[in-house]
Amino acid sequence: MLSILFVINILIALVIIFLERKDPSATLAWIMVLFVLPGLGIILYMAFSQNIARQKIFKLFDNEEAVLIMPSENQKQAMEEGEFFFDNPTGKEWESLIKLNQAYASSYYSENNTIEIFSDGKKKIDSLFQDIEMAEDSIHIQYFIVKKDIVGDALMRKLIRKAQEGVEVRLLVDALGSWRINTELVEKLIKAGGKYAEFFPTKWKFFNSKINYRNHRKIAVIDNKLAYIGGFNIAREYIGKKRKFGYWRDTHLRITGDSVQDLNARFLIDWRCASNEDINVEEVFFNEEEGKGSVGIQILSSGPDDSKEEIKMSLLKMISSAKKNIYIQTPYFIPDEPILEGLKMAIQSGVDVRIMIPSIPDHMFVYWATYSYVGEIINIGGKVYIYDNGFLHAKTMTVDGEIATVGSTNFDRRSFKLNFEANALIYDELTTQKLEALYFEDIDKSHLLTQELYEERGTIIKIKEAISRILSDIL
Repeated sequence: MLSILFVINILIALVIIFLERKDPSATLAWIMVLFVLPGLGIILYMAFSQNIARQKIFKLFDNEEAVLIMPSENQKQAMEEGEFFFDNPTGKEWESLIKLNQAYASSYYSENNTIEIFSDGKKKIDSLFQDIEMAEDSIHIQYFIVKKDIVGDALMRKLIRKAQEGVEVRLLVDALGSWRINTELVEKLIKAGGKYAEFFPTKWKFFNSKINYRNHRKIAVIDNKLAYIGGFNIAREYIGKKRKFGYWRDTHLRITGDSVQDLNARFLIDWRCASNEDINVEEVFFNEEEGKGSVGIQILSSGPDDSKEEIKMSLLKMISSAKKNIYIQTPYFIPDEPILEGLKMAIQSGVDVRIMIPSIPDHMFVYWATYSYVGEIINIGGKVYIYDNGFLHAKTMTVDGEIATVGSTNFDRRSFKLNFEANALIYDELTTQKLEALYFEDIDKSHLLTQELYEERGTIIKIKEAISRILSDIL
């Protein structure tokens, strides 16, 4: 039996090296797992290491591709020829970042947006529920996690009621993240005329063969007029009702303006993939409306079906362009080499780099890998804060008090390479400064992880960090 396992390990190792062509660090991590844990390593590989980068997950028709790609290309050309006029001065200041996202991610830049920021789960849920109740035409809801509890069931009942009223309701969840959704209420939603789909579903309730490739996006679009994007999911812990975590600190946005159409398009593309519904995505693109606001926004999405890593590249550009400060909040800090080196370079260039992580771990290996990487930031003069007022789940970055990004993307390799994510990139000083103000309020509820405190950690913790660091490419 051991000989058979050894041969299988060798064959899988050869596949990883010569056919999958993963990053060298990921290749070495998987080979180590295979040979340190024979048998179990094979099971872990089959569950976690499929390569879907060559698969066309999200199919667009020719007319949809034209409508999706051409506006951003035309906009970029107008900027290069000096024919695009910025109403928002921050957009003009960060024109090179806008152009990168136009060229690399086909991301359209709009300026007539408004933003409301939520950092408290109950207030965000109350606002979302109120908007759902006011919906007249359509409700599109997409979350990684919808649980069978007081919050998840309340959402389901509101969706059922709106479907009974004749509103078009679509609910898209990740099959793995929402495996505990209330199936009885799902059936009632469908009977009421609502529509329901799961992303990458499985035949087995407790095992999914695509564990690594999850739709981590959190998007809600009401009547194609207002939208939500950020880090909150739908469950009681997100409103601070789970003792293990206590208060849940997260960040979510409520947006009106043209960016809503980008979010609706993203939802419908994901929906069509999961549901196979024959639906026209083109109709929601770029029907510009007047007078919504003055905030500049680009919506970015990325996923393992494409090797471009669009959101990570945008983060890298923001980091490399910073002149004064970079403030990051993330529950998991496991950056790849370009992001880590970019942050180090910023620190050594005199940029004030601050990273805030939670004090409460929800994934032990990930937590110790995070501790390993923040140690490098501390060692060269960056500041690291440990949030003590519950669990920090926010995924935000602000730069120079001018631009910010908020969404579902953690500062880790899983979000960069393995999950389907979505972020809003915000070009607006007032909004960015509001996010900065929240950051400094959170600093008052945190403690600084000094060099002395970091060096005091024990040998066992250092061993945990070392093991987690080696496995960081596959966590």
